[in-house]
Amino acid sequence: MAVDDAIQLLRDLPYEDLGFAKIDHHRALRRGVPEVIFCQGKTPEQVARITRRMLEKGVNIMGTRADLKVYEEVRKIAPDAEYYKDARIFAVKREKIVQNKGTIAVVSAGTSDIPVAEEAAVTAELLGNKVERLYDVGVAGIHRLFMNMEVLKRAQVIIVVAGMEGALASVVAGLVDKPVIAVPTSVGYGANFSGLSALLTMLNSCAGGLTVVNIDNGFGAGFAAHQINRLGGQADGCALS
Repeated sequence: MAVDDAIQLLRDLPYEDLGFAKIDHHRALRRGVPEVIFCQGKTPEQVARITRRMLEKGVNIMGTRADLKVYEEVRKIAPDAEYYKDARIFAVKREKIVQNKGTIAVVSAGTSDIPVAEEAAVTAELLGNKVERLYDVGVAGIHRLFMNMEVLKRAQVIIVVAGMEGALASVVAGLVDKPVIAVPTSVGYGANFSGLSALLTMLNSCAGGLTVVNIDNGFGAGFAAHQINRLGGQADGCALS
């Protein structure tokens, strides 16, 4: 190979500098998943430029906290882009996704927690996991949870999303022998302090093994659940994404 050709191939190591963003094209080699675009705070044009450069590498692309303006801008360069409204995620699929064997259960305490729960669920699905949803089963009517225990028993990993006082995560973690990832949400009245009360409840849980991510961080929970589920093995016949 000529020196100039080799330099051309290696010019984006370890990242590509767009001035306003430095795209980590080799993240998939290190972590098994390409870089995910956090759209909040970026202009639609900036997100589209990042997407365009990533598309040239032929990888799957996911953008989180994306509104409709961002999605419409991305569709100009990727007409096949998909938008998950509740999750506020867009995705462009270029490679077949490796499918993990286990199931991830995403549980929400209330209907108001669904946007964060959907961010977790869609993230997990786009990374190659089967997801079961169990929504509006909070402690105010705990019988709703007990009547759906089979969902928790089938799961390899469980994500619990709750606002208000955030007690549901402790309840679930005390009932199962699976990893439980708790996501506090900013849903609640004044003394909820925009999710701080739920966060503190989850951090102070007496249920052993409960892991907590940041307030409203559905993406972080979905990603972590994927990493745990991937340890259980992957289905045959799928190409690496």
